[in-house]
Amino acid sequence: MKKKILVVDDEKSICQLLENFLSQDYEFISFNTSSHGLDWLEENLPDLIICDIEMPEKDGYEFLSRVRQRGFTKHTPVIMLSAKAESKERIKCFRLGAQDYLIKPFNPEELEEVIKKNLFPIYFSIEW
Repeated sequence: MKKKILVVDDEKSICQLLENFLSQDYEFISFNTSSHGLDWLEENLPDLIICDIEMPEKDGYEFLSRVRQRGFTKHTPVIMLSAKAESKERIKCFRLGAQDYLIKPFNPEELEEVIKKNLFPIYFSIEW
């Protein structure tokens, strides 16, 4: 059974790129607002979440905080994507509970490795 990845990003082109890149190996669901992503999480549990920071309504920080406050998603790995390259932004995400942070534009191969690291951590530790 394929692992399920939730993507929350207001840029439709990013969602389409990620769907093209991920849908062969993973079950893929995406939303263009954090509110829709949070609503979907009411009845679903992904194996991993990829989230943008800068979005209308609720930004990625608020989305991440709400994900961490929920019982079922408290330990779900979250990868943040952002055009913000400043260290303070990464630190803020890590303090809110993100496992990883990639800067847009991102390298798809790097994203693939970060996803594998978060979905299959024991596999990665065995490889070295």
